[in-house]
Amino acid sequence: MTEPAQACDRQRALLTGAGPQPASAFPSGLGHPLNMAATGFCYTLATAALLLLVPASVSAFVEELTDSFKEDRKDDIWLVDFYAPWCGHCKKLEPVWNEVGAEMRISGSPVRVGKMDATVHSGLASEYGVRGFPTIKLLKGEMAYNYRGPRTKGDIIEFSNRVAGPLIRPLPSQQMFDHVQKRHSVLFVYVGVESTLKEKFIEVASELIVYTYFFSASEEVLPQYVTLNEVPAVLVFKDSTYFVYDEYEDGDLSSWVNKERFEGYLHVDGFTLYELGDTGKLVAVAVIDEKNNSAEHMGLKSIVQDVAKNYRDHFHRDFQFGHMDGNEYINSLLMDELSVPTFVVLNTSNQQYFLPSKPITSIEDMVQFINSILDGTAEAQGGDGLLQRIKRIAYDAKSTVVSVFKSSPLLGCFLFGLPLGVISIMCYGICTADSDDSPEELTRKDVLDPNASDDGSDEDNEEEDKKEEDSSDVSDADHEEKDFIEKKKD
Repeated sequence: MTEPAQACDRQRALLTGAGPQPASAFPSGLGHPLNMAATGFCYTLATAALLLLVPASVSAFVEELTDSFKEDRKDDIWLVDFYAPWCGHCKKLEPVWNEVGAEMRISGSPVRVGKMDATVHSGLASEYGVRGFPTIKLLKGEMAYNYRGPRTKGDIIEFSNRVAGPLIRPLPSQQMFDHVQKRHSVLFVYVGVESTLKEKFIEVASELIVYTYFFSASEEVLPQYVTLNEVPAVLVFKDSTYFVYDEYEDGDLSSWVNKERFEGYLHVDGFTLYELGDTGKLVAVAVIDEKNNSAEHMGLKSIVQDVAKNYRDHFHRDFQFGHMDGNEYINSLLMDELSVPTFVVLNTSNQQYFLPSKPITSIEDMVQFINSILDGTAEAQGGDGLLQRIKRIAYDAKSTVVSVFKSSPLLGCFLFGLPLGVISIMCYGICTADSDDSPEELTRKDVLDPNASDDGSDEDNEEEDKKEEDSSDVSDADHEEKDFIEKKKD
């Protein structure tokens, strides 16, 4: 095989692993700039050739899967999109998914890309645990890994390459270690030979490979600034330093990795906040306007960064620090109107949050406020109680109505005005019908039952009494006349 062809093979392999390798990783002088240029030219040429040989539509790289997929896939690694034809998010993902399929095919990745209509093949979708749309899963052997990241081409491909590769990637040299450390902001490294700790490390990697990379190295490969009291050991490299796992202080290895897989300070958005919910930490964020370079905004951000860095040993087990651009998302989350800039601490497990009683103007103010949360003296707001849930329903309904009217006033009038108009007409008709029928019903009742009213019954009683008196008077006179006639006859 020619040297450029070998370079192409290596390029395809690197795309499924930890990325481009340092020069020393290439045998036979392939790390030389001329050979690297040949590699890049070869890859570009192969890409162009594939694009000419395949149909113009990139959807040709994505396979439509059926019920026979489970038996046919064998040992292949598959990246599958479970979708529903009526799902708007699925339609939005479709062009991105086609690009993912084309990129994976062109790069020579061993991962095959497919999609399945979960409404047609619902039985198979249920077997893979599909409960919403779209659902992205990487199927590798008996394992099915869920993708929960941003639905962008780069993020999906990075996830696929990470999960499809080996669980534990070896770092055989210092150059390789330096290269990987520059490429990844957070990496976990096992140092030592076979041990019980390594078995646990492999188990954790199989569970959390969807989030981060796991490596193994010998003690000689580590940077010179790293000192270990004992081996074997598990380390996390981040924030320009490293931290060693301590089973007695940090507890379960899986929980420790899950908490430490983020940098000490983050730019927090809605998706990041959702992921941070799995760590069990409180999220301390400065809500600022990144376009505002005033001392008030930048000063608050700087204070949070300093506390995250200089007070790590005090707070890193309980808090995740960061900043958020703008207050729109945080207002919808808290159902409150926060001013900008401000500082807030979120408890994503129970929907509670903490606000300082006075503005944060110094590191001391922030440290004091955080300590008050830890000792329980800070007042918690929000929560997930019944009243808060009712408030959430009302707030979401109000937000929906307002957003509809803002985006399209005519549509809002039609959607909400028409039902209200129909209901109003129905109510008016019901009320009018009741008022018209009531006199007629009373009149009929009076005719059919003359004794219904009190006045009528009194008058009738008087007439009956008079008739009885008259009849009694007539009967007495008749008796007297009869007696007189009988006497005359005698």
